Amino acid sequence: MNFEFEKYQGAGNDFIILDDRKADFPDQEAALIKNLCDRHFGIGADGLILMRDSDQADFKMLYFNSDGRPSSLCGNGSRCVYAFANKLGIVGSEGVFETSDGLHRATIDSEGSVCIDMADVIEIEKRGSAIFLDTGSPHHVECVAEVASVNVQEQGAAIRYGAPYFDVGSNVNFVEKVSPEKFKLRTYERGVEGETLACGTGAVAAAIGVHYLKLTSINIVYIDALGGILEVSFTSHDGQYKNIQLKGSATFVFSGNFSL
Repeated sequence: MNFEFEKYQGAGNDFIILDDRKADFPDQEAALIKNLCDRHFGIGADGLILMRDSDQADFKMLYFNSDGRPSSLCGNGSRCVYAFANKLGIVGSEGVFETSDGLHRATIDSEGSVCIDMADVIEIEKRGSAIFLDTGSPHHVECVAEVASVNVQEQGAAIRYGAPYFDVGSNVNFVEKVSPEKFKLRTYERGVEGETLACGTGAVAAAIGVHYLKLTSINIVYIDALGGILEVSFTSHDGQYKNIQLKGSATFVFSGNFSL
């Protein structure tokens, strides 16, 4: 069977996206998905996304990390699949899509920036000098003096597999304050098992984290990831965060096909 795909990237976070509304793609074959995401022997991506029909929303998003396994919410992947659905005429400038953590509203503007509504963050845990929170995916956030000097692969892996995360794991974020409005971010992603150029749920975790730690009092924060800028906005009250939005570019890279 022949499958057509398109590749998108959001702030350098890249994804293979398939229109799988007929549910033809063998989504249980983790080795196949891993091979497709391999940057040497496959198409190459941080993850693979299947767009399927939903009885609750305009479409449903199934997300798989580059290790081939189903994963929790991917923020940049969500923005990219919405841009893909918009290109196909499935959604307009506003719509709703279904993910692993429920329904999300999205908008896309004339310049191709996609903004998605995120779930509320009610609980934030202090873990030493770091914090832990779930923004659709679990995130460990540490503030550092100079993010460029961090060995993200080594330090990220040690935290991701160490106590209290162990096998379940957590994404690991290192954040540097540039100004009250802007913070640099580098992220080690579980499932990719390495650093990615950006992470949408990580950007949200970082923005909420620096506000929670009182490194800024501003509720619109710009996160400077290696692959580009992401905008995070929210409202806060008594340590709880609501009306969270993630915004940034979602760019078509190329299309192709493969046979199975």
